[in-house]
Formats: sequence, structure tokens, C-alpha cells
Amino acid sequence: MKIVAIYGGSRKNGNSEQLTKELLRGTSSSSIHLSDYRIQPIVDQRHDPNGFDTVDDDYSLVLQQVLSHDFLIFTTPVYWYGMSGLMKNFIDRWSQSFRDPSLNFKGEITKKRAFVVIVGDDQPQRKALPLVQQFQYIFDFVNVPLMGYLIGQGRKPGDIQNDLRTLEEAAIWRNKLLETHS
Repeated sequence: MKIVAIYGGSRKNGNSEQLTKELLRGTSSSSIHLSDYRIQPIVDQRHDPNGFDTVDDDYSLVLQQVLSHDFLIFTTPVYWYGMSGLMKNFIDRWSQSFRDPSLNFKGEITKKRAFVVIVGDDQPQRKALPLVQQFQYIFDFVNVPLMGYLIGQGRKPGDIQNDLRTLEEAAIWRNKLLETHS
């Protein structure tokens, strides 16, 4: 099983990334930092007769990396009670991929499994649940099972290390991943 962590935060090694690294410790995995790429916001042309115009950015490169993995970990800090803009731009562009017959996006994405890692500061165990639900709806739409999620507490860099309960949860999920991975 090939695992990839898709990091949606703008801060390298931020709390959400640290929690994901804790989850993945001891596993073989790849990572994609969306902040390292230029992904333009979607221009909705789903219903245009000619479909979507070609966009000169890095979306296709990132999508190919994602589709080459089996297990996708979507990692985002909570930004204004939702996912980061980087993550949202990436997922919004999936609409474009559905219209591109050369990709077979629908066929390829359904072969994946997903996991979500979220870190926030304002009562995230309660207030980030709508974000988990949003990811669940996204994954339901593309027929990708959501295998689980972690919600951590953190504001300043490194705060996640003080969230012992979530770190323990990460260890439990890591063991499940290692069992599946071997």
C-alpha cells in the first residue's frame, strides 16, 4: 500500500503536519506540500460545451502524484472553521478532472482510501466536526472510503505535542496502518 500525506497548511512543520508525521512514524510514505505548488482556483466551466480551459499551473502534476498512491491522508489546519484555502483549491479542481476523459479520474480515485488529519485551536474536537463531515461528503461523492480521522488541539507551532490524547489516538491509528501496510 502506497501512502501519501497531502499537506494543506501554509506553515512547514506546523501542528497538523507534526500530527500527521506522528501518525505515519515507522511507515513508508510520501508527502506533498500543496504550498510548494501553484494551483489556481477553479473557473467553473463544468457546463460549457467545450469543458474546461487548460490552466497553466501545477495541478496536474500534484494530481498525478496523488493518484499514484493507494492511501491518501488529507492534512489541514482549521482555517476559519474549514479546510485551508490550499486544500480547498486542490479539491475544487477535481471538477475539472471529472471532465477530462484522458485522466479517468472517476475510475482512478475510487481505488483510493482516505484519512483526515485536522488541527485547530478553538475547541477543535467539537468545532472541527463539520470539517470532517465536509470531507466525508467529498469522499462519498467520489466513492472513496474515509477510514478515519484525527482532530488535534494546537495554536502555536509545537502545541500539538501537548495534546497527549490525540497523540495516543495517532499511535492507535499508526498500528492499524502498519498492520494493513505489512
